[in-house]
Amino acid sequence: MKRIFTKFSVLTFLCFLFNYTAFAQNITVKGTVTDGGDKTTIPAVSVQVKGTTTGAQTDVNGNYSISAPANATLVFTYIGYTTQEVPVNNRTTVNIVLTSSAQQLDQVVVVGYGTQRKIDVTGSVATVKGDEISKQASVNPVSALQGKVAGIAISNSGAPGTAPQITIRGTGTVYGGVGVLYVVDGVWFDDINFLNPADIESMSILKDASSLSIYGIRAANGVVLVTTNKGKKGDAIINYTGTVGYQSVTNKLKMANATEYATLINELTASSGNPPLFKDPAGFGVGTDWYGQLLRNAMVTNHQLSVSGGGEKSTYNLSLGYLNQDGIVEKNNYTRYTARLSNDFQVLKPLRVGYSVSGTSSKTRDINTGIFRQLYAAGPVVPVYYADGTYGDPNDFSLGGGNNFNPQVTSDFYNGVTKDYKLVGNVYAELNIFKDLTFKTSIGGDFGQNEVRIYDPVYKATQGQQSDNSKLGIDRTEIRNWIIENTLTYKKLFGDHNLTVLAGQTAQRSKRYVIKASAMNVPFSSEGDLYLSLGDAANRTIYDEGAINTAVSYFGRINYAYKDRYLLNASLRADGASQFFGGGNLWGKFPSIGAGWVVTKEEFMKDQKVFNSLKLRGSWGKVGNAGVPINPTNLTIGQKGGYVAYFNGIAYTGKNIDTMVPAFLNWERSSGVDLGFEASFLDSRLSIEADYYNKTTQKAIFEIPVFSNIGLTTATQIGNQADFENKGYEFMASWRDKTEGGLTYSISGNFSYNKNIVKSTVTGKNPIYSGGGGLANGSRATRTLLGRPIGEFYGYQVDGIFQNTAEIAGSAQTSAKPGDFKYVDQNGDGVINGNDRVSIGNPNPKFNYGLNTSFAYKNFDLAIDIQGVAGVDVYNANQGIRFGNENFSKDFYDNRWHGEGTSNTYPSVNIGSTNNSAPNSYYVESGAYIRLRNAQLGYTLPQSLLGKWKMQKIRVFANAQNPVNLFGYKGFSPEISKQVTDKYSPTSAGIDANVYPLYATYSFGVNVTF
Repeated sequence: MKRIFTKFSVLTFLCFLFNYTAFAQNITVKGTVTDGGDKTTIPAVSVQVKGTTTGAQTDVNGNYSISAPANATLVFTYIGYTTQEVPVNNRTTVNIVLTSSAQQLDQVVVVGYGTQRKIDVTGSVATVKGDEISKQASVNPVSALQGKVAGIAISNSGAPGTAPQITIRGTGTVYGGVGVLYVVDGVWFDDINFLNPADIESMSILKDASSLSIYGIRAANGVVLVTTNKGKKGDAIINYTGTVGYQSVTNKLKMANATEYATLINELTASSGNPPLFKDPAGFGVGTDWYGQLLRNAMVTNHQLSVSGGGEKSTYNLSLGYLNQDGIVEKNNYTRYTARLSNDFQVLKPLRVGYSVSGTSSKTRDINTGIFRQLYAAGPVVPVYYADGTYGDPNDFSLGGGNNFNPQVTSDFYNGVTKDYKLVGNVYAELNIFKDLTFKTSIGGDFGQNEVRIYDPVYKATQGQQSDNSKLGIDRTEIRNWIIENTLTYKKLFGDHNLTVLAGQTAQRSKRYVIKASAMNVPFSSEGDLYLSLGDAANRTIYDEGAINTAVSYFGRINYAYKDRYLLNASLRADGASQFFGGGNLWGKFPSIGAGWVVTKEEFMKDQKVFNSLKLRGSWGKVGNAGVPINPTNLTIGQKGGYVAYFNGIAYTGKNIDTMVPAFLNWERSSGVDLGFEASFLDSRLSIEADYYNKTTQKAIFEIPVFSNIGLTTATQIGNQADFENKGYEFMASWRDKTEGGLTYSISGNFSYNKNIVKSTVTGKNPIYSGGGGLANGSRATRTLLGRPIGEFYGYQVDGIFQNTAEIAGSAQTSAKPGDFKYVDQNGDGVINGNDRVSIGNPNPKFNYGLNTSFAYKNFDLAIDIQGVAGVDVYNANQGIRFGNENFSKDFYDNRWHGEGTSNTYPSVNIGSTNNSAPNSYYVESGAYIRLRNAQLGYTLPQSLLGKWKMQKIRVFANAQNPVNLFGYKGFSPEISKQVTDKYSPTSAGIDANVYPLYATYSFGVNVTF
C-alpha cells in the first residue's frame, strides 16, 4: 500500500506524504457490514475508531479493515441506518449488521461552513448524492438536479458547453448577477461548468434565508454547496466509467416544403397587389429540408478514471476526465479535459492539513449564433448546391433581402473557436486547539482564461454571402480570484445540552481583465497562423477593460439543541463590498434565526404508533446581492473612435458621457420566512417533507429606461427601484421498501408552487418594458409593473381574425386587411393603440414537479426519472420575426387564413406586417411540459465471476435522457434558456427567438472497480 501511495506522490507536484509506523498496541480488525433487513452487504459505510480521527470505509462488497487499539470502540455510520458502537475486545474479526434507522433525522447534511445532523437543521436544505448525479447523462452537474429537488427550476440550453440556468424559489434578483452561488470545497464560483460530475460526492441546495444568510453577500439567488470526492483510508481503489452514445433532436419542428412555401409567398405578394413570385409552386416538389440538412445525430463520449485510498496518516484521491460532445449542428463540438487531486494529512494528532487542486481545459468549435434563425427562415425552394457544385443562391429566386442566405454557406464559412482554461485550488489547515475548540483556515483560488476567436475569410458563395476582406477578431478574458476564510468552531455536549458556536472571517477579491482586438486582411494558411500582426496595420483595433471587486466579511452562528428536542439556530453576517464604495451603504448586515421542535422526542409521543419521526421548524433571515457593476455611482466618460473630429487635417479624439448613473445605490436585500415539517411513517419507509415560504426582495435594482437622444450609448439607468415577492409551497414524499421476493425499490416525488409579484415601486405605476430582442417591429414584449409578476408578457389580446372588409369597417382597426389580427379594444375608445395592451402571459413557472424511482433485483437495477413544469407561458417570437419572404412552419401553412372562413385563429401570411407582428396573445403559448428525464438500466456481474478476474465490480448500463417529451408548444421545446447572444435577464425571460434546441441522449456505458 505504501509503495502505491508513494508512486502517486511522485507523480503529483503538491503531494508530500509521510510514512508512519503503527503503534505496537494496535491490532488489525476486519469484518463485513450487512443490511439487517435483506442481508445484503453495504458499501461505503464509515468505520471510525471512537475518540480519534482514525477511520476506514467498507468496499463495494461491504468489507473493511482498520488498525485500532485492542480495547477500542468502533463506530459504524451510514445514512439511513442506526449508528452502532461496538467494542473491539481484542477481536480481529468484527462483523456488523446495521438496521434501517427509524429516525431519518439522524442523517448528516452539509450546511454553510460545516455539517449538521438533519435533526439539528432548522432551515430548508436539500441534498443530492453524487451517485444520483453520476447516473445522469448530463455533462453539467447542475442539469442532473432537474426534477430531483422541490423549489428549483432549471432551464437547459442545447449548446454544448453551455451552463444551465437555475432558479431557487423564484427570481431572487433582476439586475447584475442573477445566478446562484456555488461553493466548491470552500471556493466561490458563479458556475461549475468546469466540474466533472463524477468528482462530486454530494450537492446541498440551501433554499431558505436562515440557511443562506451565512453567505450574506451573494445569497440572494440561493446557494449550492458542492463537496467533491475525497480519499478514504484503505487499499487503493481504481474506478473507471466510460460511456458512448449519440444525441438526437426531439420534436423537430416541421417547416413548409418548397411547394407549400411557394404557395405562401404567392399569397404574400398578392396581398400587396403584386403578381405571383412563383408561376408553378407544385413544380418545386418537396425542396430542401434545411433542418434535415444541417442537424445531425451527434456523438458523445465520456470517460472518468479515479484512484483513491490512504493510510493511517493520509488519504488521496486522483481523478481524470475526458468528454467529447458533438453538437446537433454540423461542425459544432465541445471537448473538455479535467484533472483533480486532493490529499489530506494527519500531521499531528491535533493538526490536519490538506489541499485540492483541479484543472480544466475545454475547446468549443462554435457555430454562427444566427444559424437557427436561418434554418427556420430559409426558403426550401433554394437547393443546397446546384448541379455544378456551386451553392444554391436565394437571389436567383428573387427572395429579397429578408431571406437572402443559404444556411449551408453560413455553416461552411464560419470559423469560430472558444477556449477555456481554469485552475482551481484550495489549501486548508485544521487545528484542534483543545477538545471542543477547532480552528480552520483555508485559502482558495480560481485562475481562468477564456478566449473567443472568430475568423471571417475571403469568399464568394452567393450574391448576398461573400466577402472581399478577411477579418480576425480575438476576445480574451482573464479571471484571477482568491478567497481566504478563517473559522473557530466550539462544540460542547453537556448533559442534555448540545451547543455549537461558529465564528468566522472572510476576505476575497475578484479580478477580471478583458481585451478585444481585431485586424483586417489576415491571411489564412492554418489555425496556428492566425495572428493579428499579419493584418493591415491601419485597420487594427484594440479595446480593453477590467474590474476588481474586494470584500471583507465577518460572521457567526450559534446552534443549540436541548435533548435533541428543542432546536435553535441564529447567525449574523456583515459584508463590506467595494462595489458600494463612494455611494450608498458600504456594509450590509444579514441576520437570521431558526427554531425547531422534534415532537417525537416528547414523552407524550412515546406510545404513539403513527410517526417514526416528526419535526416542526420555522426560520427567518436576510441575505444580500452584491452582483452589481463596479462603482455604480461613478460617472464615467467614454473615448471612442466615433468621437473623432478633424481640424486642419489633424484628428482629435473626443469624449462623451456614455451612461447615466444614480446618485447613490443601496444593498439589495432579501428577507424571507420559512415554515416546514418533516415526518416519517411505517418504520421510516415513508417520509414526507413540506415547506411554506415567503421571501421579499427589498430595494431591488432595475434598469430604468431614459431618453437616448441626449447622447447616451445605453438608454437606461440603474437604481433601487422596487420590492418584489416570491411565495409558495414545496412538498416531497418518498417510499423505500423491499419485497419478500428480493425486489428493493424507492419512489420519491416532489412538487412546488411559486408566485412572483412586484409589491412596490419607486416610480409608482410606471412600468419597466423589456424583452425587445429579436422582435420584428421593435416593440417590447414584456412588462414589469406594480402588482404583477416580473417580466410578464404584454401586448394586444387577439379576438379572432378579420374575415372581410365589412368586419373591418365596423371595428376599431379601420386600416386592417382581411386576414389580420382582430384586437380587443380594452378601453372602449374606438381606437386600437398602446393603451389597449394588457397582460397576455407569464414566463415565471408556477409549478415544478419530479418523480424519481429506483429498483434493484438481484444483479439488475433500474432508475427512472420524470420531470415537468406547468403554469408557465412562452412567447414564440419565431413566427413574427419577418422582414421579407421567410419560410413558415407546416402548422402555420395548414391552419392559416387564406380566404373568408378558412381560419379564425391563425392570421394570413401578412403576419410580418407592423400591426400583426406587434406583441399579442397569438404568439403566447403554454410552456407546460412533462418529460421522461432519465432512464437507466444496469447489470452488475456476479461476485463469483469477478473473483476469478480479481475485480471488485463490473456494471454495464444503458441510458436514455429526454427520450420522451410531451408538450403542446409549437417549437422545438418550451424549455427556453437564454439566447446565445443575450445576457439573461428575468425581465426578458421566456422569449423563443430561435434558441439552440434540446435533444435526447442515448448511451451505453461500463463501470469497473479494481
